[in-house]
Parts: sequence; structure tokens; C-alpha cells
Amino acid sequence: MFDLWKEPLTEEERNQLLDRAAQEIQKRKMETPAILFLEMHKPLSYVASHAALAFAPFLVPFLGFDNLNNYSRLLSERENVERLILRLVNVGNVAGKAKEAKC
Repeated sequence: MFDLWKEPLTEEERNQLLDRAAQEIQKRKMETPAILFLEMHKPLSYVASHAALAFAPFLVPFLGFDNLNNYSRLLSERENVERLILRLVNVGNVAGKAKEAKC
């Protein structure tokens, strides 16, 4: 447990986490609120990543230890929040084009 955050996320791990987060947000049809929330709180992402560790005893039963650790490492870099926003925008664009094609 004391080995948290010793190694940065690899490119593959980061992409997997971003894809999983974007898919879960898309599954719930919450792209727009998520983008607004992430844009508003982007400057606080580093603080939020550390707060997640501070509240780990309360969050681990819901999220799991590995997920909490990985997503807190992901949020510790502001660039990753911007990458998630871009993925959500791209997912929304693709979904919008698919709806237009059906009409």
C-alpha cells in the first residue's frame, strides 16, 4: 500500500483508463454534464486526486482499491483531464453523426 504513485502511468494504462471513463460516461448519456464538470474543476484535478486518497477508506468499498489508485494517478495530471474532455467531445460527435444518419 505504501508503493502508491511510485511509477507514473504508462501510455497504455492511461489510454485504458480514459477509454473506460469515457465509455461509462457515454453509457449513462452524461457527456455534456461531464464535460462541463471537468472544465470547471480542471484546475482542482491535482487536489482532487489527493483528496481521493485521503477519503480512500470511504471510497474503496464502492470503487475498489486499484480503480481508486489508478484514477487518482490519472487525475493528478491536468493534461489527462483535457484528454478525457476531448474523448468525450469526440464520442459525442460520433454519436450525433450516427443519429443524423438514421434520420
